[in-house]
Amino acid sequence: MKKAICKCLLHISGWKVALLGEYVPKCVICVAPHTSNWDFIIGKLFYVSIGRKASFLIKKEWFVFPFNFIFGSMGGVPVDRHKNTSVTDQMTNEFKKRETFHLAVTPEGTRKKAREWKKGFYYIAVKAKVPIMLAYIDYEKKEVGIKKLFHPTGDADADIKEIRSYYTGVTACHPHNFINSGKR
Repeated sequence: MKKAICKCLLHISGWKVALLGEYVPKCVICVAPHTSNWDFIIGKLFYVSIGRKASFLIKKEWFVFPFNFIFGSMGGVPVDRHKNTSVTDQMTNEFKKRETFHLAVTPEGTRKKAREWKKGFYYIAVKAKVPIMLAYIDYEKKEVGIKKLFHPTGDADADIKEIRSYYTGVTACHPHNFINSGKR
C-alpha cells in the first residue's frame, strides 16, 4: 500500500523513477546533490516506491518522546556523538546487527555550498564491507534514481573522485549550492 501511494505521489508531482542496478541486502546510499530539505522527501518517496527501506542518521538527542516513534518508523538511526566510539564504528555495528540495512548519507554534509565531500559515508562502507549505492535527485529532469552500485577499493581519494564523476550533469534543487569537481 505504501509503495503504491509513494509511486502515485511521485507521478502526480511529475517525477520519473530511474532504477539501475541490482538489489543488495546491505549498502551505504550516497545521495547527491543535497541542497534542499525536499531532497529527503523525494528520496524517501522514491525508495519506498521501489519497495525498499532506507535508514538515515539522526542525532540521538532527537530520539525522545514522541519524536523517537516518528523518526524510528521513518528509518532514523540515532547517533551518539558524545560516545567514545566513532560514527563509523557505530554504523558498522548497525550493519553487523541487521540482515538488511540501507543507510542513506549525503556526502556534502550540508545543504549549503560544499567544495569537499565528507568521507564518512565511504569509511562506513569500507569498514562494514558493503557497497555504495549512488543515488541522485535531478531537479531539472525531475528524475530520481540509482546510477550505480560502487564497490570501494580502499583508495578513498581515487574512489570519491570517481563517485563524484557520476553526479556530473545532475541538477540540484539549488544548483548554485552544488559544487561537483567530478568529471566523466
